[in-house]
Amino acid sequence: MVWKRKVTGSLVALIGYMLSPLSWWNDMFVNVPLALVFAWVVSFFFKPAFGPSLVLGYWLTNVIGFILLHKGAQQVLSNETRKYSRRELLKDIVISLIYTLVIVVLVKFGVLKPIQNYFKT
Repeated sequence: MVWKRKVTGSLVALIGYMLSPLSWWNDMFVNVPLALVFAWVVSFFFKPAFGPSLVLGYWLTNVIGFILLHKGAQQVLSNETRKYSRRELLKDIVISLIYTLVIVVLVKFGVLKPIQNYFKT
């Protein structure tokens, strides 16, 4: 049943791509609404946490997207089925944190900035 694994892996990778920051164009239709629902749930219990939980929810959708993209591609490209271990989950979270750190560093050093700032003289 190789075709089932490849179809399943393709669907998982597609969902991961839709959630990941690689598909920046769908943020307002997928990631932000999911993050908003997450923030609503959190703020139902602790109202001042709305803003931070919105940011955390958005970040989590991106991390989950990376993990699903990685696992889906692994299913499609690999000939064997492997169980997803806690060690692999930890590795994927660390990789996502490194990506996040790279983005933060690029913003802090002015490589990434609002578009208006690129044209200031």
